[in-house]
Amino acid sequence: MKDEFEKRGVKMIGLSANDLGSHDRWIQDINEISQTQLQFPIIADADRKIAFLYDMIDQQDLDNIDEKGIAFTIRSVFVIDPNKKIRLTMMYPASTGRNTSEVLRVIDSLQTGDKKGVTTPINWQVGDDVIVPPSVSTPDAKKKFGEVREVKPYLRYTRI
Repeated sequence: MKDEFEKRGVKMIGLSANDLGSHDRWIQDINEISQTQLQFPIIADADRKIAFLYDMIDQQDLDNIDEKGIAFTIRSVFVIDPNKKIRLTMMYPASTGRNTSEVLRVIDSLQTGDKKGVTTPINWQVGDDVIVPPSVSTPDAKKKFGEVREVKPYLRYTRI
């Protein structure tokens, strides 16, 4: 989904719990299984220093210890904005793969909110209605967005 991330101006980086020497085999496996060409940098974190520094290990990971006596797997996603501010973290148990479509949905939501001054409701997708924040009056929202649907005095939707 490299093109989808690039369309949004997103740069990716990976953190691997394996040593640098294993990355070539790991990348070959990913490319073969996913029919892709992995093209983002991967940081080797075999001693898990970075993972512990950024609190990327949950209790289940601590219970799954490798032969070196350190946590076995890292399953975390960070969305960091252009100002280098962490906007979202997602943590998955070692048994669960990440959902790239959800990561893209979150990025779309964050970028839409930043550009338009709105928030997005549950399960929002690009093109769906967005929520006008309570700090914006209905008349001001109509000036800014055009049509505004008032559900309750404090809950207004618009399409952008």
